[in-house]
Amino acid sequence: MIETMTPQKLAELRRSGQPVDLIDVRTPVEFREVHVEFARNMPLGQFAPQAVLASRHGRDAEPLYVICRSGNRARQACEQLAAAGTVRVINIEGGTLAWDAAGLPVVRGRKAISLERQVRIAAGSLVLLGSGLGAFVHPAWIGLAAFVGAGLLFAGITDTCGMGMLLARMPWNQVADATTKPAEQNVCCATGRSDKS
Repeated sequence: MIETMTPQKLAELRRSGQPVDLIDVRTPVEFREVHVEFARNMPLGQFAPQAVLASRHGRDAEPLYVICRSGNRARQACEQLAAAGTVRVINIEGGTLAWDAAGLPVVRGRKAISLERQVRIAAGSLVLLGSGLGAFVHPAWIGLAAFVGAGLLFAGITDTCGMGMLLARMPWNQVADATTKPAEQNVCCATGRSDKS
């Protein structure tokens, strides 16, 4: 069982001066859009638990905190880290969305479409395309819609989305420089504002 913690509790720990090692496993584009000011980006698509452990340099006994958009990808990363031997790994409940909704400090950059929305757009487009081609070109095209439906069913059962992993590797979800330019950064505590993507 993976341990969880609320964003508010993590912020309290940080304010109290305790060391907080926070990894954000979203895509670089999602990270650039909005992230916790002290998080470091290690996308789940290129996640290497052994490299993470090696980067901690003798801090193995300290907890390792993981965050994503809403908690699912962070849970997957926590499971990988736990299997690799991390002593204590903690998933931040509700992810960056919950952190931002709580009015805690974030760094804002350029707006992007979230990976979750990209999956919905791609899946919906493929189902619509397969249905249309099946109705007007050849009935075999219905198989495309059925394939996407089976993929969504598999994703729901296993909590692993192949389409999401594929989309995370697409060029539009990468950034040339993983660090956001200072001019694009805006640290704020926007209470009441929630990301629409």
